[in-house]
Amino acid sequence: MSADPKVIAVIPARWASSRFPGKPLALIKGKPMIQWVFEQTSKAKSVSEVIVATDDARILEAVNGFGGNAVMTSPDHESGTDRIAEVARDRNCEIVVNVQGDEPLIPPANIDLVVRPLLEGTSESTVTLRILIKTHDELMDRNITKVVVDKSNSALYFSKAPIPWDRDRGETKVDPLKPFWYKHIGLYAYRKKFLMEFGGLPESGLEKIEMLEQLRILENGFSIKVVETDLDSIGVDCEADLVTIEKRLAEQMVLP
Repeated sequence: MSADPKVIAVIPARWASSRFPGKPLALIKGKPMIQWVFEQTSKAKSVSEVIVATDDARILEAVNGFGGNAVMTSPDHESGTDRIAEVARDRNCEIVVNVQGDEPLIPPANIDLVVRPLLEGTSESTVTLRILIKTHDELMDRNITKVVVDKSNSALYFSKAPIPWDRDRGETKVDPLKPFWYKHIGLYAYRKKFLMEFGGLPESGLEKIEMLEQLRILENGFSIKVVETDLDSIGVDCEADLVTIEKRLAEQMVLP
């Protein structure tokens, strides 16, 4: 990891999950998933410290057990963003990266990519990622968040719906030669000052409808820079997804 003290990465990890309780400690090739996330995040060159933010002693013990850095946070947080804000509040840092705790193969290069605009002085206080959608099934999948941007690559809107919608065709057909449709990758980098402010903003109307927290930022008049990447990341929502992860590891010949 870099010696630069300005950037920290926080991985929110809670035990409770309606579909997969105890997900952070699910084993992948003999290691708990949270360890995979921690180790991948630690490879990012721009990050000086990686911290797991949890509300459960079992996760805390597991992280300490493999030599990671974990802190206990309030059990009352309604979102991962609130959890990372608690961790960042008293730390000497300028940029905070919110790394999803259920993406064990997160590419370290994506973390560096999302941090770079803030290091380079972009006017936005939040940066996230997008990747080109290449199949119709992916575009229509309601589990996948889509994003549309303006000419400056600032987010216009996020939705589970297939946006933009081709009105004349009636059903959108993905054309790789016409890159209009993008999947949102839920990795965020914030300026610490804005992260502290974000936690105090009330839940917005669009956020409630779409169930997408980032819409609170847009609806309150703030901008989100959206950087394009060609490196995708697989999230684990249920136990069946662990099989997909292990298959990907076998394909990449990644050793545990």
